[in-house]
Amino acid sequence: MPLIIRPALPDEYDAIAKLWMESWCSTGLETPSEKLLTILKERLPREVAEGWSLYVADDGRHLAAMLAVHVPKLYLDQLMIAPSYQGQSLGRRLLGFTRQLLPNEIWLRCAQGNEKAWRWYERENFVLEKEEVDPTHGRMMKYYRWKREAHA
Repeated sequence: MPLIIRPALPDEYDAIAKLWMESWCSTGLETPSEKLLTILKERLPREVAEGWSLYVADDGRHLAAMLAVHVPKLYLDQLMIAPSYQGQSLGRRLLGFTRQLLPNEIWLRCAQGNEKAWRWYERENFVLEKEEVDPTHGRMMKYYRWKREAHA
């Protein structure tokens, strides 16, 4: 069955948190743990309440990815793909979907140590704007912006 990108349902939040953890930990920057899973489970509804538009990609049986976009802030907050679905151009589809939501400008940030991700965003025409430490977790973050080219 083809993958469908659709709004996430509240009863999927625990499964989304698990996918988020597995995807994040597949970067090698953190190890899966019950503590991390609990943090993500608690964070999801809070972020949705604070403005996230939360989407999932699913194939009718399994969640393949999560996408969190804060439209008013022009911010792509999370793009996480389950490890078993990585390498199948799903990230490109999710980014295309994000560009439909935010057609003129997108901001995002990436952990400096997540080289695979930030190099991918650079290939997708995102420009590094700044680097700074995130006070929440102390990680150095790279902040990127994509802007639609103006056509005369």
